[in-house]
Amino acid sequence: MSQPTAYPGRPRTPAPGAAAPELVIARFRRHGRRLLWPAIVLIAAAGTTGYFSGNLPSPWEDWMLWAAAGLVVLLLAAVPYLRWLSHTYTVTTRRVIERTGLVQRRRVDIPHARGYTISERRGPVQRLWGSGTLILANGVDEPVRLVDVPSVRLVHETLSDQVEVSQILAHRDSHSVPVIATDD
Repeated sequence: MSQPTAYPGRPRTPAPGAAAPELVIARFRRHGRRLLWPAIVLIAAAGTTGYFSGNLPSPWEDWMLWAAAGLVVLLLAAVPYLRWLSHTYTVTTRRVIERTGLVQRRRVDIPHARGYTISERRGPVQRLWGSGTLILANGVDEPVRLVDVPSVRLVHETLSDQVEVSQILAHRDSHSVPVIATDD
C-alpha cells in the first residue's frame, strides 16, 4: 500500500511504518576521458609492433618486440583501465556507496537519512566535459569525495532530492501513530 501523489511521474511514497525497498537510482564511474591516454598507448603499441615485426635488425628477435609491447600495454593501458573499472559509485534511495580496489576492496556508505552537505568543485577541464567533484560531508564522519563525476549537475540535484525525501520519510515515520495488529 502506498500514499497517493499529486504529482504525476513522481514515485509513490510508502505507507507510514511500512518498509521502503532500497532501489538503485544511478550507478556510475569516473568520467571516461581518463581513458584517453591508455587508448593512445594501446593504438601506438599495436601500430609500432605491427610495423617493426619482421623488420628488426639482426641482434633483436621478434619475441623481444612482442614482450616489450605486451609489457607496455599491460602497464600503461590495461592497469589504468582496470583501476577505472574497479571504482564505482552507486546512488540508491537510502544511501550513496563508493566501491574501490582491484585486489583489496574498500567500501564507503553514507546514508541519506543522516543528512549531509553537498559541495561541488569543477575545474576548467571538468567544466568543458560537464563533470566535477562532489564532496558529501555530514559533519561527523570523514567526507566522501565523488571524484570526476560525469553529469555532475544531475547527480548533485539527485542527491539533494534523495536527502530531502529521506529526511521527510524519517520525520514522518518518527511521528506517526503506531499500528497495533489485532488477532481476530
